[in-house]
Amino acid sequence: MIKNGKLKPMIFLGFLSIAVAACAPLAAQNPVGSPTLDDPADDASETAASPTHTDEKQESGDPFAGVNISFSQTFWLERTNFYKHSVDLSEIFTGNPVPDAIPAIDNPVFESVEDADVWLGEDWPVMLFELEGDVRAYPLAILIWHEIVNDVVAGEPVAVTFCPLCNATIAFRRTVDDGQVLDFGTSGNLRNSDLVMYDRQTFSWWQQFTGEAIVGDLTGTVLDFLPSQIIAWSDFKDAHPDGKVLSRDTGAVRDYGVNPYAGYDSINSSPFFPVEGDDERLLPMERVVAVEFGDVTIAYPFTLLEGVRVVNDEIEGRPIVILWQAGTVSTFGNNGPDTGSTGVFSREVEGQTLTFVANTDGFEDEETGTTWNLLGHAVAGPLEGAQLERVVSAEHFWFSWAAFRPETEVWSAP
Repeated sequence: MIKNGKLKPMIFLGFLSIAVAACAPLAAQNPVGSPTLDDPADDASETAASPTHTDEKQESGDPFAGVNISFSQTFWLERTNFYKHSVDLSEIFTGNPVPDAIPAIDNPVFESVEDADVWLGEDWPVMLFELEGDVRAYPLAILIWHEIVNDVVAGEPVAVTFCPLCNATIAFRRTVDDGQVLDFGTSGNLRNSDLVMYDRQTFSWWQQFTGEAIVGDLTGTVLDFLPSQIIAWSDFKDAHPDGKVLSRDTGAVRDYGVNPYAGYDSINSSPFFPVEGDDERLLPMERVVAVEFGDVTIAYPFTLLEGVRVVNDEIEGRPIVILWQAGTVSTFGNNGPDTGSTGVFSREVEGQTLTFVANTDGFEDEETGTTWNLLGHAVAGPLEGAQLERVVSAEHFWFSWAAFRPETEVWSAP
């Protein structure tokens, strides 16, 4: 794993080729008002061009004095309050010097399952997000080109995010404590090889992995995580035939379904950018599903989950179950390999704690004999129609989880 070092030349060139593919054609994808390298200030709106911090908030002197800066400052100097930050600015690297070069989707258009089925493969991964009965699928084949969707689900402003470099799909509530609703874009920057977002209201920078503002006026503010799940398209359409599916009508020119990061997740690969720490308990690109309750964090390696399919666990007194199922391909492999998918749920249902086992039809609880699917739906038996409570979790590459949560435990089979 790369540790506080310079990018290897071949890795850097590889990333540049990916960045060019993901960001081109730039003229076609840049939303109106997005900055450019030639004239960033003129391309932004009048409101955006004004500083978001006042003199009273600033300290005297150069906020970058004595700091080895590795990110482009041109667009941000009159917008972002660099006197406020919770991380060392030297840890932030430019992946693309043009903010919003990878454009967020601000006005998502959805289509029916029937229409989406025309182009989505049965085993392609989609992000399942459900809020108050509003069920949506966000294909990773689209998210990989955009990384952020500013959406409103069941009346709630949410951000659906995906960092390809960390394999991190995370949903957040976009309303912060003071009631302000934020809209997010891609800053072009990375920290620990993870997407650094920015909000268009204050131009603060946000770490996608932690949901925390790390630079700017909102530094220290943390977004609320919302539960989501990566599943195969076939599982989504079977469970939610009336669900909504993010369409390819994004306003950008993309070859959706062709992957600019093909092969990136090879188990022998390394992250493109410097990453804090060098945790060798697992290989850097090994997939884990991670759970966090209070001060306890646990990573469950896919390589072990594949062998057992079900883990009944208890964290901080809360009984949970981790389910694993084959049939979902890697979004980095252009239709392969099969990496499987996970679901993490509470084991408490109708006042009793269930114990789950795998069976030929999916999963079964020992207490009632009810059959359950990967989405936590009871599909047959005494509890048919019940739904397990989804627990906030996420599938990541090991290097990213270990970098941000170095104290994490790694689950091992008993």
